[in-house]
Amino acid sequence: MPLITTTSELELACARFAALPFVTVDTEFMRETTYYSKLCLIQMAGPGVEGVLVDPLAPGLSLDPFLALMTDPRAVKVFHSGRQDVEIIWHLGHVIPSPLFDTQVAAMVCGYGDSVSYEQLANDLAKARIDKSSRFTDWSRRPLSEAQTLYALSDVTHLVPVYEKLLDELERTGRSHWLDDEMAVLTSPDTYRADPDQAWQRLSGRMRKPREIAVLMEVAAWREREAQTRDVPRSRVLKDEAVIDVAVSAPRSVEALGRLRSIPNGFERSRTGQDILAAVERGLARDPATIPVAQRSRGGRGGAAATVELLKVLLRAVSENEGVAPKLIAGVDDLEEIAADNTARVPALSGWRREVFGEQALALKAGRVGLSIDRGRVVTFERPAAEPDQAE
Repeated sequence: MPLITTTSELELACARFAALPFVTVDTEFMRETTYYSKLCLIQMAGPGVEGVLVDPLAPGLSLDPFLALMTDPRAVKVFHSGRQDVEIIWHLGHVIPSPLFDTQVAAMVCGYGDSVSYEQLANDLAKARIDKSSRFTDWSRRPLSEAQTLYALSDVTHLVPVYEKLLDELERTGRSHWLDDEMAVLTSPDTYRADPDQAWQRLSGRMRKPREIAVLMEVAAWREREAQTRDVPRSRVLKDEAVIDVAVSAPRSVEALGRLRSIPNGFERSRTGQDILAAVERGLARDPATIPVAQRSRGGRGGAAATVELLKVLLRAVSENEGVAPKLIAGVDDLEEIAADNTARVPALSGWRREVFGEQALALKAGRVGLSIDRGRVVTFERPAAEPDQAE
């Protein structure tokens, strides 16, 4: 199939898709040498129409018709594990596809586990087998091979019946609204804004000392801005290991920076080395009131740890009984919060999650529900109310 390489061709294709009830969308991109993903191919398909491939690298091609389609309220935009695809679209035109449906999230609600692959869904629901050999090829090279073209089209053509069958199942079980929270995250621009001031969080690990956290905040923010400005991967600026070493040791001189094993030889005397030292000084000068307090695990000791373990068993039992992926109901952090506080403000204690799990979790803590084994499966049972003490 030839690629769409002109704006007029793209306009015609997008007008056709906009008139459909839904359009399946996927992208191929590369990110090995850049901070932002390099979009190399766009694939679209829909019910009753042939799939199309769009070449975003074609000279003179405007993607405005595609961006307009992504926000057209008439057609649902269907992705599988679409976070990276949506991120690319957000950076292209600062728009979020809407209305949006993610088949991986839907599959979690329909009992396919925590992170079901598109290949499995295509096999189970579309009775199709996908040749994955082209997945990691160079999508920026032209012309595309026949194998690349077939693979790219399969990512959206088989998604049509996958979506239809998952939608039928959600409507049959009355669980369509169970996707609302996840769709809200996927359609929030905040999900795709890389805030340099928050970059430290992915590296904080077990750091507990305010001084270390303060330096980490400044060095990680500097690295994030540098990577964004230069459009290179973070590791090209400074590797994670080096950022952590700098945060822990807080070097204040060229010599001290150069003594760190994770800093390349001579790096400390470069402009980048000076930038790192400046970031260290900013961290050390931070107002202690602006340094976040390290959160220790609430499930780490004594009875709280035992309660968390019981809640994990209950979560597994509930997820198996309901046919829902455990992580869609609650994460470990949620369980720790519930173990410590019956009124914790976590998703597991609100909405449909409270109905299927949260109420049982609180009942388990209160001793009103117990756990037992029935033919190899964990099941819950109501415990009889304790009789009041009799006065002698």
